[in-house]
Amino acid sequence: MRIVFMGTPDFAVPALRALVAAGHDVCAVYSQPPRPGGRRGKELTPSPVHQAAQALDIPVRHPVSLKGADEQAAFADLAADIAVVAAYGLILPQPVLDAPRLGCLNIHASILPRWRGAAPIQRAILAGDPTTGVTIMQMEAGLDTGPMLATIRTSIETKTAGELTAELADKGAALMVETLRHLPHHRPVPQPEAGVTYASKIDKAEARIDFSQSAGQVERLVRAMNPAPGAFFELEGERHKVLTAEVFDGEGTPGTTLDDALTVACGDAALRITRIQRAGKPAMDAAVLLRGRPIPAGTRLC
Repeated sequence: MRIVFMGTPDFAVPALRALVAAGHDVCAVYSQPPRPGGRRGKELTPSPVHQAAQALDIPVRHPVSLKGADEQAAFADLAADIAVVAAYGLILPQPVLDAPRLGCLNIHASILPRWRGAAPIQRAILAGDPTTGVTIMQMEAGLDTGPMLATIRTSIETKTAGELTAELADKGAALMVETLRHLPHHRPVPQPEAGVTYASKIDKAEARIDFSQSAGQVERLVRAMNPAPGAFFELEGERHKVLTAEVFDGEGTPGTTLDDALTVACGDAALRITRIQRAGKPAMDAAVLLRGRPIPAGTRLC
């Protein structure tokens, strides 16, 4: 098939590579424009998908919008059979959705209609969902409302958002290749009206740990915010990111350490912090941090 691929973050890279490896003609890649980055935060850095496309010698386009008639005409001129979309980051206007002969298919990281929207992986972890997965969806004008062509599930268990993203990226890539291979046999199924939830974009303010919540809720927050933006608390005005933690027995005033091993009382039970990162410092095991900077029992974290 002649395919236009549209994606931006690391999640979308396996799908692009899988489509090329499967022998499809990926005639163009659309991605978000390069953003400031690099060591000094000033150099314009292409997105992961942009970089992957360059390595595959595929032309890359990065318009700031697809609303203009010129951009829509340029997209239509590609004469694609189908567009494959994975976390692109721009809304596709109807003329773009209609341009490919077979429409636009989206790789969405949840089992729709649960967790439509921007942050389905993080929201699934935060909610304590036991399973999630990937849906291949025929795109339409609504927010992740289109009919479904295929799904695949996986258990969440104790995975971080980073681990789950990598797993679903690979599963989604394989599922998309398989769906395209047997596309005439995939009958679009409308999403059920029951069970709709929305995965709003993660706000950085959500990453501050509220120790008055249960230990289970805080542990899920830690996993959902790993690797970014990172769940955190402050101690003496300094931010500490919590990278891994586990629910522990114990009780006390929420936010207060119960021992010298960084076990913190929560609204229900306690949390033992096992890996941590101080502001401006590398990540380290909590035991290493505590050897250089003891945090005794009774210390209040906020």
